[in-house]
Amino acid sequence: MLKGKATSFDVAKLAGVSQSAVSRVFTPGASASKKTADKVREAATKLGYRPNALARAVVSGRSRIIGLVVAYLENQFYPDVLEKLSNALQERGYHVLIFMAAQTAGRIDEVVDEILDYQVDGIIAASVALSSELTERCNAAGVPMVLFNRSQDDPGMSAVTSDNVAGGRKAAEFLIAGGHTKIGYVAGWEGASTQRDREAGFVRALEAHGLRLHAREVGQFTTEAAREAARRMFAQDPPDAVFAANDHMALAVMDTVRFELGLDVPGDVSVIGYDDVPAADWPAYALTTVRQPANRMVAETVDILLNTIEDTNTPPRRIAIDGPLIVRGSARVPDGWETGKGPDT
Repeated sequence: MLKGKATSFDVAKLAGVSQSAVSRVFTPGASASKKTADKVREAATKLGYRPNALARAVVSGRSRIIGLVVAYLENQFYPDVLEKLSNALQERGYHVLIFMAAQTAGRIDEVVDEILDYQVDGIIAASVALSSELTERCNAAGVPMVLFNRSQDDPGMSAVTSDNVAGGRKAAEFLIAGGHTKIGYVAGWEGASTQRDREAGFVRALEAHGLRLHAREVGQFTTEAAREAARRMFAQDPPDAVFAANDHMALAVMDTVRFELGLDVPGDVSVIGYDDVPAADWPAYALTTVRQPANRMVAETVDILLNTIEDTNTPPRRIAIDGPLIVRGSARVPDGWETGKGPDT
């Protein structure tokens, strides 16, 4: 019986083949006859041998590992997206390492340093802030990065988002069409491009109709901060409608105005969110919201990253995918609109 972990030498000896044959069997894309592969895999199973992927990466220069960075998982949008990204990458022959990073540029820099130590082939950063030096550091290491659900001004960084400006505009136009004039906005974390763009589209649409924000509070994309924002917003001269920059906050606003303040949704106040997380469709909420086209966003992100891994001369791409407004029961439905659809045409 072997003492300690079995090696490729042990497998080769038991299978009656060379160590190079063992290496070929366990190297994706390498050639080995079926007879040799069967003998090697049988010997490996008997010995409990597993190839060292990181060691192979040092030799080949490819780990087939993607580092996936995310700031937080409380928002239901992100667990769903992480699953979709992981599945899509695994279908393309890649493995995923998930890293958590605080929602600050300094912390993400530390995490990226740690990721690079794992010899990853690429990085996807989901909803995290980046410093201006990060692109250069990843380029120097030969590791491409794609931003998911965030963008930044750096023209060298690829990014995939929903069309946040258009989404904010759709929310405003829906509320205006419903006859609302005292419209409030609960902002997310103000360092996020998603927050900035959703608010910009929302405010521009209001101004185009001769309206201004009736109230604005910051909910930081968190439940408790959104609850506090709702309490402040409704303390005096409350709005008759609220757009929250994501569903996570919109659900918190709904709970606060209904169960703490005793208001009816949508009778007293309409509420709209952004993302279309699973809970938005629960009968208890029936949240009207702008849907993020997550499947298309994931597909574009994976294509951009893997194309860049295969060809380092691939130019950066910035993609904003339009998402529909999903009409449910949390907001007054204007004439000509149907639940689950846009306006009749």
